Amino acid sequence: MLAGRVWVDGRPATTLGMRVDPETSRIEVDGQRVHIKTDHEYVLLNKPTGVVTTVTDPQGRPTVIDLVRSDRRLYPVGRLDADTQGLLLMTDDGELTHRLSHPRYEIPRTYLAEVKGLVPPAAIRRLTTGVRLEDGPARAKSAKIVRGAGGRTQVELVLTEGRKREVRRMLEAVGFPVLNLVRTRFGPLNLKALKVGRTRRLTPQEVGELHKLVGL
Repeated sequence: MLAGRVWVDGRPATTLGMRVDPETSRIEVDGQRVHIKTDHEYVLLNKPTGVVTTVTDPQGRPTVIDLVRSDRRLYPVGRLDADTQGLLLMTDDGELTHRLSHPRYEIPRTYLAEVKGLVPPAAIRRLTTGVRLEDGPARAKSAKIVRGAGGRTQVELVLTEGRKREVRRMLEAVGFPVLNLVRTRFGPLNLKALKVGRTRRLTPQEVGELHKLVGL
């Protein structure tokens, strides 16, 4: 440090004993970034409908915290509406949470929506070319019909913004309100055989993939 080889957040660190936050500070030695490993927990939850994505709820509704067994204070990465089921990441890794939630990293989120009626190709094209919502235009990275039968259609959409109720609002804008909605993937993570209401810890490989995705 006294030789000026250590830098923190773009400035020389010349004070011995200075304190930094390894989660939010950029630490470099001889121009190379140093990654300080911290002991974090990463939990994947298949959130049921009727459960809110908050730590506490003033209305007394069940929260995602009620479903995760941990001695740590975990927080959800992003949100899922109470009436939406599916993949939700919970962690105490603050910097990873920030980056995964920030629109500039464009983390792909895959949803399977069931709507009433048979969705025509023209509606699918509108979802990918863009529809106008009250908070601005929205566009799916991809959209396709998975199945259509019995007067209902399953549509898979991939979005990268994570705006509030975006999938529901987009499908309603093209004339097909959502009956059921499940998030099946978030970045490299997927539900696989995880049952509704159950959790599992991420593997070291999955944690590494998430960090690499956001440049950590």
